[in-house]
Amino acid sequence: MDPGMVCTLCQDPFGRDENIINSGGQVWHEGCFVCVQCFQPFKDEEFYEHEGRKYCAHDFHALFAPCCSGCGEFVVGRVIRAMSQCWHPNCFKCVSCHTELADIGFVKSQGRPFCKPCNAEIKGGSKKFCQKCSLPIHGEHLVYKFQIVHPHHFNCSECNKQLDHRCKEREGELYCLRCYDNMVSAICGACRRPIEGRLIHALNKTWHPEHFVCSHCEKPFEGRRHYEKKGLAYCERDYKAVCFYHLSVT
Repeated sequence: MDPGMVCTLCQDPFGRDENIINSGGQVWHEGCFVCVQCFQPFKDEEFYEHEGRKYCAHDFHALFAPCCSGCGEFVVGRVIRAMSQCWHPNCFKCVSCHTELADIGFVKSQGRPFCKPCNAEIKGGSKKFCQKCSLPIHGEHLVYKFQIVHPHHFNCSECNKQLDHRCKEREGELYCLRCYDNMVSAICGACRRPIEGRLIHALNKTWHPEHFVCSHCEKPFEGRRHYEKKGLAYCERDYKAVCFYHLSVT
């Protein structure tokens, strides 16, 4: 070993019995031969070089490889560029029949790629497409406001539960009965459920009449006067007892 030989990275000399890594005519300490991005050793001695700098496979792909619009993974090798996006060849498919389009061409319709036969069926009206997701409908469908949708897209805008004929609409959005009631109805301060009938306003809250009770004896006020102390409501008897207790203690 040349005694004047030094590591490409740290410029320090090598020990007498030290292992030396030789790559592209350059030499490295084992601990210095690492990815320039994550500073970790190369797995299985695999690395990629870009502008004289060495990267592990993951960081090289993250920095320089395009991501597939279909699966979200890095595209290594052949890249299909279509509709201003990048794809793996086997990910670029007709959204209707799932035929790979890389080598047969495609037609863009409703912002999605179709093979030519499926596009012809669309134009001929023999295929139905969901107005929610623009994907083809195979089997059952629903019609809402003259729009065809997949059954699983006919759902509550709040909880995403699939809806039936009992749903309600508010400001152009559909809701199940429970979510609708929670949005438009007053909520009881005790049970936290919507109040559909008569209600009571007290303590800056709304209450079912049967749930607005004395904090001590838990009896409903039923129209009788209540007394407030520290955010709680009391009947006259318990209010006096509480006040008398505090006065006697102090």
